[in-house]
Amino acid sequence: MTRRIVLLRHAKAEWAQVSDHERPLADRGRKDAPVAGRKLADSGIVPDLALCSTAVRTRETWKLAVHEMPHRPRTVYEERLYEASLGDLLALLNETPEDVDDLILIGHNPGMHALADALADDGEPDALARMSRGGFPTSAFAVVGFNGPWKSVEHGVGTLLDYWAPHD
Repeated sequence: MTRRIVLLRHAKAEWAQVSDHERPLADRGRKDAPVAGRKLADSGIVPDLALCSTAVRTRETWKLAVHEMPHRPRTVYEERLYEASLGDLLALLNETPEDVDDLILIGHNPGMHALADALADDGEPDALARMSRGGFPTSAFAVVGFNGPWKSVEHGVGTLLDYWAPHD
């Protein structure tokens, strides 16, 4: 039984005169977030659970992306995703309920890219090359598959199944 983790970086945000946590999406972000949602829907992945950072830009990204999906998963707004370290992100994955097969995290860099790199010991060669070449720009997502219980998620347990970035 393969479980999948989708790591979605928030869409492009404004550099507004507000705190970092309160930054809204820029025009480009409002255009790219639904495209990312459509790409996820086209992939056939229907997450059972979404964990979304509480930052304004991640909440707005998720609202626009999930509209494009055939099913809205249960969504939890998780404060620990904002400014999360790799260790924080792994701990969140380890806490995922066992009845969840497919999980989506909507978060920030450098965490999303670091987590994709840490989890995916190998993967689909084209996806690995694109992620390596393009980094993890706004609205990008990686899909990592792994076998086993959520509490066993650690460095190198997964395989990069897919990677997508807008303007790629």
